[in-house]
Amino acid sequence: MSAPQKPFSRTVEAIPPSGIRKFFDLAQSMQGVISLGVGEPDFPTPWSAREAAIHALEHGATTYTSNSGLLELREAVTDDLADRYGVRYRAEDECLVTSGVSEGLDLTLRALLNPVDEVIVPEPCYVAYQPCVAFAGGVPVPVALDPGDAYRLDPAIIGAAITENTKAILFGSPSNPTGSAQSAADLEALAALAREHDLWLVSDEIYDRLTYHGTHTPAAVAAPERTVLLGGFSKSYAMTGWRVGYVCAPEPLARLMHRIHQYTMLCAPHMSQIAALEAMRTAQDEVDEMVADYDRRRRLFSKGLDELGLTCPVPGGAFYVFPSITSTGMSSEEFAEGLLTQEKVAVVPGNVFGPSGEGHVRCSYATALPQLEQALERIARFIGS
Repeated sequence: MSAPQKPFSRTVEAIPPSGIRKFFDLAQSMQGVISLGVGEPDFPTPWSAREAAIHALEHGATTYTSNSGLLELREAVTDDLADRYGVRYRAEDECLVTSGVSEGLDLTLRALLNPVDEVIVPEPCYVAYQPCVAFAGGVPVPVALDPGDAYRLDPAIIGAAITENTKAILFGSPSNPTGSAQSAADLEALAALAREHDLWLVSDEIYDRLTYHGTHTPAAVAAPERTVLLGGFSKSYAMTGWRVGYVCAPEPLARLMHRIHQYTMLCAPHMSQIAALEAMRTAQDEVDEMVADYDRRRRLFSKGLDELGLTCPVPGGAFYVFPSITSTGMSSEEFAEGLLTQEKVAVVPGNVFGPSGEGHVRCSYATALPQLEQALERIARFIGS
């Protein structure tokens, strides 16, 4: 007996596997590798959050929550956004707790898009953006940003890609992979463009607390009526495996996201939501310490790469650098594969973040300073060879 022979989804089959995971899995199979590949904090989740989860487990918080998530957590999220940025969403019907930002992105695009709807995706960008647009039935429209202009969302570049089918602009700030953080002025210009063409702004702000030059500016400050704000706990609170994120949006769109969520994910894990709530209440000092440590690593590592001839602007946020490797004469894939096999340092080739990432590699500095210093020594040997 054979399996059915009718074809699988053409959309899914056309999407390549994650280029980040390819190098992560390869690095995992080797001994002695310094991994600068996967963007995961090397800090433990703050103890107060872990303790809250243990207490919750011992007292039976192993059930479903409301589809929207614990109201206390939603109130904490919306109060925090109001306090820090002056951005106001209603916890009752404009905030949804999700299983990580990844689910929030998927819900947003599925609720927004119809066939032929286009989403402008400035790149280099996180590897999931364009596939998620395609999975939702839309058409991703990649737009290359200028590395010489710090990968800013130049309204002229974005505007040139708008057509009658454009529905939204999807971007991250601070950015994965470049670490670029968008200015308030550029976000205001982007908002004006969105109003002119009746577009949505979908803003991934998972790294909002990991900024090093002044205060983060959410896109919702410029255009609250047409912005979807994606946030979460994975990066800032070192809670990647807990799978808790949130999405805030105007009620008509949030209602449709909720509808999809209740039929698919149902709710984020109960214990994880309790841990996230406790982290927001008690762990800010630990977050500040993590950010200070990332800042030291950021400056050391970007300077070290620059001194090796790998041009590397100091990033404004997140925990990635995106150096140019064109001076070596190698492609991004050749550089990443050679560095891993010869010197056991794992980085991600820039082309997996879009064609404009070619000639670069992404390095995560979410690892200890001694490891970063050793990685620089190995990279120097590799370039010298």
